[in-house]
Amino acid sequence: MRGRLVAAMAAGAAADLAGLGLIGASAWLITRAAQQPSIAALGLAIVAVRAFAIGKGVFRYGERLAGHDVALRAQAATRGRLFRALIPPRSAAHGSPDLLSRMVDDTDAVQDLLVRCLLPVFAALATGTAAVVLAVTLLPAAALVLVAGLLVAGVVLPLGSWRAARRLGASLAPARAELAERVADLVHGAADLAAHGATGRAREAAFDADARLAALERRRTVVNAGLPALGVLVQGLTVAAIVLVAEPAVDSVAFAVLALTALVSFEPVLPLIAAGERLVEIRAALRRLKEVGEAPPAVVARADPRPMPQGPLTVEIRDLVVRHAPGRAAALNGVSLTLTPGRRVALVGPSGAGKSTLLAALMRLVEPESGTILINGVDVRDLDPDAVRARLTGLTQDPYVFRTTVRDNLRLAAPDATDDELGRAVAAARLADWATATGWDTMLGEDGRTLSGGQLQRLALARALLRDPPVMLLDEPTEALDEPTADALVTDLLDATHARTTVLVTHRLARLDQVDEIVVLEQGAITQRGHHDDLVERPGHYRELWTAERMIGHSGSG
Repeated sequence: MRGRLVAAMAAGAAADLAGLGLIGASAWLITRAAQQPSIAALGLAIVAVRAFAIGKGVFRYGERLAGHDVALRAQAATRGRLFRALIPPRSAAHGSPDLLSRMVDDTDAVQDLLVRCLLPVFAALATGTAAVVLAVTLLPAAALVLVAGLLVAGVVLPLGSWRAARRLGASLAPARAELAERVADLVHGAADLAAHGATGRAREAAFDADARLAALERRRTVVNAGLPALGVLVQGLTVAAIVLVAEPAVDSVAFAVLALTALVSFEPVLPLIAAGERLVEIRAALRRLKEVGEAPPAVVARADPRPMPQGPLTVEIRDLVVRHAPGRAAALNGVSLTLTPGRRVALVGPSGAGKSTLLAALMRLVEPESGTILINGVDVRDLDPDAVRARLTGLTQDPYVFRTTVRDNLRLAAPDATDDELGRAVAAARLADWATATGWDTMLGEDGRTLSGGQLQRLALARALLRDPPVMLLDEPTEALDEPTADALVTDLLDATHARTTVLVTHRLARLDQVDEIVVLEQGAITQRGHHDDLVERPGHYRELWTAERMIGHSGSG
């Protein structure tokens, strides 16, 4: 990688130096030819013009080839490091849109750092130095003028662009956030605002936020357009000053060479003004990528993990305590539960009771503060987390569907599965009619946009059944589904997981009389446990949920 970077820098500098040499040789050739010397006196200059012209194109091509090769390799390596950093779940939570931004926009910053900042700086430095050396040779006074102009255009203006971008960036981010918040209030809270007569005030607040953001954007546009224009002005003034200094001091040939080489020497320097602004964004992107890499893993893996137990698994949870952050209330507080092979347990309780946290602890996505989880008598902390997740897995609240065929979406869980095995899985998930009508080779929309909520969950269930884990974990599979679809899906889930070790997190109680045990979690602790028939007879959270669900069902049917 380092060798390619050096080659790219050398090729870029050589291309700009060839451009400088081309202008200098051309100026010398034209002005010298006007003096009508012998053709032999012009031969070397003619060859030099041709050589510089060809060399500029060749070196520029080499610079583009080597520079983009280095940039893309660096970008790919950065993405790889980011992927590896995300493979063990991190304790710092980043939402999916934020992660998408980091994966796409922020890793592009690595490419821009090389192509738009590092390579142009080196090329500008080499070309500026060569132009100054030539000016010193021909006329030292002109060299001083050229140095001053290059310093203003190559140092002062890029520094000003960088500082302006920092100041405006610090103001633009809050302004964009405020406008987004105002717009979200208008869109999602329209009914409440109308009910309280506050729509007009909310609209005015949104207009004010939009006006502030527009003013900041205009300022940034002025800076972004003004500084490059100022750079061109500095270029013109520098050349004009050199012309005034050189005209009475040197002959016509040296005069032409000085003026034109000074003009061309600014070409690789002026892009540095835009690079100063881009550098602010690049530094912020690199900082965000560093945050992901430095975030501590959510679980600590042993350097020499024990092998995962094979065969039927018995999972024992003993006095488990999980706290998502120091000083916060425990998400799980002394939970104990035993899952013997084939046993099916349903977890119910209010939102935030710790149901999903318990599944996360089973899959080694969070580190318990105290307590133990044993798999066939082996502490999960002594096992490879990836091996644990491979055998304790299942269905999440928001399963992902890729933009590919039905067959390939199912084979994510079992790449070698035959069509007969796929057919049995979709049949168990009650999706056979849909799969037959749709076809195995039909393309599905990204993120399940071409599927209904029930179809999406059933497709994910079929995928989980293909994976065939010893312990199936189902986390709110009926979330965001209407009640009839949710009840039908719970029924099919329980049928499909018959005689399979299963933990079902659900807020719907339909068919829970078919599970072996129902565990009620409230504020991280188990408050009730038992069979459905026993729990509906006892006062408590479960009977309240059951009563409310039956009342809603009766009112809906009436």
